[in-house]
Amino acid sequence: MRRMSSTHPVPATAAFFDVDNTIIRGASAFHLARAAYQRGFFRTRDLLRFGFIQARYLLFGEDREQIDEVRNRALELIAGRTVAEVTTLGEEVYDTVLSLRIFPGTRRLLEEHLAAGHEVWLITATPVEIAELIARRLGATGALGTVTSHEDGFYTGRLVGDLMHGAAKAEAVRELAEAEGIDLTASYAYGDSLNDLPMMNAVGHPCPINPDKRLRRHAQDVGWPIREFRGRPRRLAGRGVRTASWAGAAWVFGLVIRALRRRIRERTFNR
Repeated sequence: MRRMSSTHPVPATAAFFDVDNTIIRGASAFHLARAAYQRGFFRTRDLLRFGFIQARYLLFGEDREQIDEVRNRALELIAGRTVAEVTTLGEEVYDTVLSLRIFPGTRRLLEEHLAAGHEVWLITATPVEIAELIARRLGATGALGTVTSHEDGFYTGRLVGDLMHGAAKAEAVRELAEAEGIDLTASYAYGDSLNDLPMMNAVGHPCPINPDKRLRRHAQDVGWPIREFRGRPRRLAGRGVRTASWAGAAWVFGLVIRALRRRIRERTFNR
């Protein structure tokens, strides 16, 4: 856990924001992976594997086995890379892509919390270096993200603790509140999926933003307010997210097909 800045040493209230589909439209990891592939961080077959995992997620939903598979493979790929490389990559991706995909409504809400004197923390499974970068760009207090071990500036391929996901978010929020004197009953939490439910249950003012069907149904059942910042009718919102996800999968498989064609041409030419 890292604290970046605060004008209130012991704030009474905080607002906790998920990142993907809450602050930024779509998955930030997809854009990071795309940029990493273009810079030679991993090979086409690695991209194909992630594309397969993404397609399985779209068809059957998310499960713990899938999360662990993505985590383990990502750690293998990042091992030996420098923290500086990943940070620089994150800055480029934020400035050229992610900054253009921020929901204006979420940004306004975040700024309203800051103006009210609340601390604002991003809580995300994204690597903590990237989470902190996004927090700095948005003027937030700080960020909690997945922490990857590094030695002498090089990633080791091992996690420090667990992936910042599901119940781990709630645990991190409670630990932060105890360390910083935050009153969780007066605090707020925003997320888009059931994976954010533990975090939202940890505060007095939970509020889904751009929720998926399951979280929307839960929020309606318990009477939580819902914020919708996607700028489209609700019945089209889920379709828009799925379309964007399938577009990402199509990009992955398009790269694979082009790579295979290139190899076939090279082999034919060399015969």
